Amino acid sequence: MKTIEDYRTLPEGQTFDRKSARIEPKALAVIMVAMANADGGTIAIGIEDDGSVSGIDRYSTHINDLLRVPFDYCIPSINVHPQRIACTDKEGKENHILILDVEQSSSMHSTTADDSYYRVGDKSKKLSFDDRMQIMLAKGVQYFEDYPVPRATVDDIDLDFVSSYCKRIGYKRDALSFLRSNGDYIIVKDGKEQVSGAAILLFGKNPQRFFQRAHIRFIRYDGNEEKVGREMNVVKDVTFKGRILEMTQSAIAYVKTQIKERTYLASNALFVTKPEYPEFCWTELIVNAVAHRDYSILGTDIQVKLFDNHFTVESPGILPGRVRLHNMRTTHFSRNPKIASFMKEYEFIREFGEGIDRMYRELEEGGWPNPIFKQDDFMFRVSLIANPLVSSDPNDPNDPNAIQIDLNSQLLFLIKSNPSISRKELSDRLNISDRRAREILKDLQESGVLKRQGTTRGIWIILK
Repeated sequence: MKTIEDYRTLPEGQTFDRKSARIEPKALAVIMVAMANADGGTIAIGIEDDGSVSGIDRYSTHINDLLRVPFDYCIPSINVHPQRIACTDKEGKENHILILDVEQSSSMHSTTADDSYYRVGDKSKKLSFDDRMQIMLAKGVQYFEDYPVPRATVDDIDLDFVSSYCKRIGYKRDALSFLRSNGDYIIVKDGKEQVSGAAILLFGKNPQRFFQRAHIRFIRYDGNEEKVGREMNVVKDVTFKGRILEMTQSAIAYVKTQIKERTYLASNALFVTKPEYPEFCWTELIVNAVAHRDYSILGTDIQVKLFDNHFTVESPGILPGRVRLHNMRTTHFSRNPKIASFMKEYEFIREFGEGIDRMYRELEEGGWPNPIFKQDDFMFRVSLIANPLVSSDPNDPNDPNAIQIDLNSQLLFLIKSNPSISRKELSDRLNISDRRAREILKDLQESGVLKRQGTTRGIWIILK
């Protein structure tokens, strides 16, 4: 349980803010709406911006107004759990602060002024109309795959392919009956038939005619990072198009030819063949991107990037529903339920919600570091770190120097992804001892590659 000192000194951020008891209800509503629309959070009332405790006891009437904010100033109402905590204020008097725990919501909230906000870092970002639509789609308030596609007609659907799908799932009627009566792939509005995005993406003759960037792009780089201009290091650039089924099958088959394997003599005198990355894991990342990307973001594609020491999949969109970086192993939500169900029928997906947890298990059992997840503005990235025995010198897989060099690059990649990462997290992710991690960090610092700024809560700075 947090103490007064915790609330006084905790840095303001994505899920925490502190405000004076004098804050106006309308201003508090902005923070509550932003937190409810994002990850939820905690607001400490009665603590000034400088961390001094002013308390709430002298503002009892105003505090009652603040307690009504979730109901009177937020649409729809927000679930907030208040708690008063006794304290000694900055004048040495007995007082209280008010803790407001704001629940993350599956609904889209706005203020009574019809403005919506989203928590980004320690700020409450006002959302444009397009931003609001993106958040609503991510929350599942609406599904973009159900939106009608302008200009699309039944003639744009491959009915022979629909028939083969019906046969696969045991549907006995004809293809058009399936599209019209199962899942509203085709609906009638104002006397006109409308074809949904899911119908075009799954069954269309040419989905890219309507969704130009709904494809998978594979890029192979020479090295461990992207370079541009004269230093551009792209060695392969292949795009896979078509319906979701064929596009996914073609991309997976091609990527499989690009993943290296190494056969070497193990300590038990048996030959062992090991890939750079477990096949289930990199396949899962591609399948997840196809099933859960935000297809309403029309200007970008799914990108599969293969580097010398890591494999990254970039998928348009923010994490859907209540899925967040900290609960991905246990929380499941389908942004595109029709597309996800289709992929399950073709056994790309075994059980809903099982893939990420299984990926962690396979990486751990095989000795790979954990995956690295990163959410940027409307782009979600997942990276796997290569097996050093495969990605290091191919002429000598047991050369400890080659492995050490690769561990260095993997460690630097982790630091680049999270400059505040702790030594324990580094050792856990790389599956090495704390002592080994300390030795590598020391070597990198002494060689001028890495610098530590600060102590317990410091950050790592890559110098070259």
